[in-house]
Amino acid sequence: AELAWILNSVTPIGWLGRMHQYKEKSAKQREKVSTGLFNYPVLMAADILLYHANFVPVGEDQKQHIEITRDIATRFNHLFGETFTVPEAMIREVGARIMGLDDPTKKMSKSEPGSYHALNLLDPPDVIRRKIGRAVTDSSLAGVRFDPERPGIYNLLVIYELLSGLPPAEIEMRYRGKGYAEFKRDLAEMVVESLRPLQERYYALADDLAYVESILRDGADRARPIAERTLVEVQQKVGVG
Repeated sequence: AELAWILNSVTPIGWLGRMHQYKEKSAKQREKVSTGLFNYPVLMAADILLYHANFVPVGEDQKQHIEITRDIATRFNHLFGETFTVPEAMIREVGARIMGLDDPTKKMSKSEPGSYHALNLLDPPDVIRRKIGRAVTDSSLAGVRFDPERPGIYNLLVIYELLSGLPPAEIEMRYRGKGYAEFKRDLAEMVVESLRPLQERYYALADDLAYVESILRDGADRARPIAERTLVEVQQKVGVG
């Protein structure tokens, strides 16, 4: 929060006004959009720059946030001397943006309304099967094929490709002449089995909160000295240290 306040002083309002998330939400509720939403990219930049990250793993939709982080770091370095590492976005070639099950033209998001929009990591198996079974596809007779022009089935196929590790051609061959129902059943089981180890580990940790708290403390103990050194250097360079 301290670094974000300093970075606010070198971040032009025009940069923040061009951020997609702010533009989309402010268009819907102009008078209700908070300063926090407008200013959030600077806080995100501070969280990255504080620890001198070289690479930041993000989805394709977060690429703009890394770009503004790079711009802020570069501008600060230009004004006050070399200080921050300028990070790069690390974006997957496949599955960088997973779309909603009920509307494959919108990014899958936990904040979107509708119980059949997103797959949650802790969804029970029957819920996962029901959501995927109701996922939007199309009425095309072209079958189960990777076609970006058919966003519903394409989105499901991308999820299948990510979880199976199979190339698109092999997946298409596997479902040649078969319908959406069989493909969806197979995909649902694949999602269930892929999430099973994560869910088992989650519930095991939930029963041992003391261990979880010890991990958090250990992480904080290792991260805090890096953050403190960076903040002190920044304060000295801008003249408030």
